[in-house]
Amino acid sequence: MNAVIYHNPKCGTSRNTLAMIRFAGIEPEVIDYLAHPPSRARLVDLIRAAGLSVRDALRQKGTPYDELALGDAALSDDALLDAMLAHPILINRPFVQTDNGTRLCRPSELVLDPAEASRTIPEGRWRVGGRAQGKPGDLVWVLGRAGRL
Repeated sequence: MNAVIYHNPKCGTSRNTLAMIRFAGIEPEVIDYLAHPPSRARLVDLIRAAGLSVRDALRQKGTPYDELALGDAALSDDALLDAMLAHPILINRPFVQTDNGTRLCRPSELVLDPAEASRTIPEGRWRVGGRAQGKPGDLVWVLGRAGRL
């Protein structure tokens, strides 16, 4: 299974999502999108593949969103993309792309999906970063194989 995560190592949601993917037995390609931002074409592909609008993929918290007046509904998708490429922190994270598709995994639990699965966890709840993230029986979207956490 191929997997790519557009990751911000300072983001707890991104770290949790990466840990869930690794727990599922996949070592993804990890792209620190702040250090290596995607091209415009790649960013557009990620947003479309995830079924989002450009505005849905725009991060507000902890970014120059307000100072750039990006809340203006009159701004075009091209203008928003220009801002995201000039300030990659505006790209919401983490985007995860696998053979099964692409998702913006915010919250990180969006990497979990009852329609698809991975493997069984021993017993009790499992933790990522000290926070309970799942329980036996939860299913992992990222793998798309039969089985349960």
